[in-house]
Amino acid sequence: MSSCSGGSCPSSNSSGLDSANTKMALQDHQISVALGRIRYKLFVMSGKGGVGKSSVSVNIAAALAARGFKVGLMDVDIHGPSVPRLLGLSGQLEIGRGRMVKPMRYNDNLHVVSMESLLLDPDQAVLWRGPMKTTAIRQFISDMQWGDLDFLVVDSPPGTGDEPMTVLKLIPEALAVVVTTPQEVSLADVRKAINFLQYAQANILGVVENMSGLACPHCGKDIDLFKKGGGRVLAEQYGLEFLGAIPLDPATVVAGDMGIPVVLLEADSPAKQALLALGERVAQAAQSSLEAASTVHR
Repeated sequence: MSSCSGGSCPSSNSSGLDSANTKMALQDHQISVALGRIRYKLFVMSGKGGVGKSSVSVNIAAALAARGFKVGLMDVDIHGPSVPRLLGLSGQLEIGRGRMVKPMRYNDNLHVVSMESLLLDPDQAVLWRGPMKTTAIRQFISDMQWGDLDFLVVDSPPGTGDEPMTVLKLIPEALAVVVTTPQEVSLADVRKAINFLQYAQANILGVVENMSGLACPHCGKDIDLFKKGGGRVLAEQYGLEFLGAIPLDPATVVAGDMGIPVVLLEADSPAKQALLALGERVAQAAQSSLEAASTVHR
């Protein structure tokens, strides 16, 4: 029997490696083409979980879409995707032209991709390690029919693991929006997140303070339930722009359960006004960003 049986010959291994490299190069090209059609890329992250980052991502995306921008929302939280539920979306993604996958449509201006939309059972646990998560995130860009977008909002899981590192490697021009709550336990983790972004030489658009006090539903006054102001102080310490403070508001809970972004609720509320203002500031900050301006391709 030949010693090269089983595909163990150097030439056989080289052929397989060449094929893998070719596929990777093709995907890199597809990613570059897709990102070239997107004007601004926003990367929403936090140092710890439970700060309402996904809610902030959804409402920024919805606020931008309501202003007439074409917006894509990419949920790269592989293990705990929540964006579809916050938008009341269900079902799976569909195949479009050229075997490209069509993002889920929320409205004419907002389309969404999430790991949950790839699962037959939305309650199924995803038991993936780093390489598989990296592959999925690459495909979220390369295989999706995003088209021309004004904004791509990327909702990342908390921390500084595989998903944030993959996003920043694929989208080095992304503008990071860092979400925190006012308490020191959250601010301590956000400092680590900012350190990570600085180490990765990422562009930080600014800081958002979520759960900034409680808007009393009866009298309308602010109650400093979890303190407030820590996010602004943190932004000043690092020389970053403070993008806004979002109060705790019962309307946020109602909106989440209904699958409607707070900014699209008919009734007015403190959280709605704060999130609409945040969307406006994010748009202005992105449009005036030198980093974004230097990477606009269309």
